[in-house]
Amino acid sequence: MIPDSTPNDGAPPDNPAAMRRKAFVDAARDLFFANGYAGTTMSSIASKVGGSKTTLWTYFPSKEELFAAVVDDIVEQYGDMLSMDLPFDEPVPDVLRLFGNRLMTKLTTTPILSLYRLVVGEAERFPHLAETFYERGPRRGKARVALWIAEKMARGELRAGDPMRAVHQFAGLCQSGLYQFALLNLPDNHPFDSLRNDVDAAVEAFCRAWRPDD
Repeated sequence: MIPDSTPNDGAPPDNPAAMRRKAFVDAARDLFFANGYAGTTMSSIASKVGGSKTTLWTYFPSKEELFAAVVDDIVEQYGDMLSMDLPFDEPVPDVLRLFGNRLMTKLTTTPILSLYRLVVGEAERFPHLAETFYERGPRRGKARVALWIAEKMARGELRAGDPMRAVHQFAGLCQSGLYQFALLNLPDNHPFDSLRNDVDAAVEAFCRAWRPDD
């Protein structure tokens, strides 16, 4: 079984310093989503919280570090698919279906969609933001699933190949339906009726493509 790999900062919720830090992170998230990364200043974040920019700097010496904290906070709240159990002894379709449903449920929450749109919108001007987002979220999750797939390949339950490529293909299949409409904030006039059906179709296609060689 793949173990939990989600970090825990250990900050007590009743610690005044931790609460102040969280207030800055929450304010930064709201302003990043509303105004973009470039359009948000450290002064505006400090002003929203009601403190000075000097105080903010004692917690976050740069806007880049504050953005990383925003990513970590969202991943911690909504990224439980990064730590869900991936049992080696259960059938491939069952585990993939469970993982896929949890993944797509989380990816279509408003904070995750807003964060993804922000990163994509700023990626050309601020490529380090995209790198920070990918390293702290998607990369960790895909690495865990790749370990599980590698074991299933070793057991002969999936055909041999590149586990990470298989992960990317499965994720792409899961995100090929309703997720695209959610990401673009399009109305519900689409031919897909549920995320669960999208995941079921993804599992079927993946298992057909990666079934063991005869």
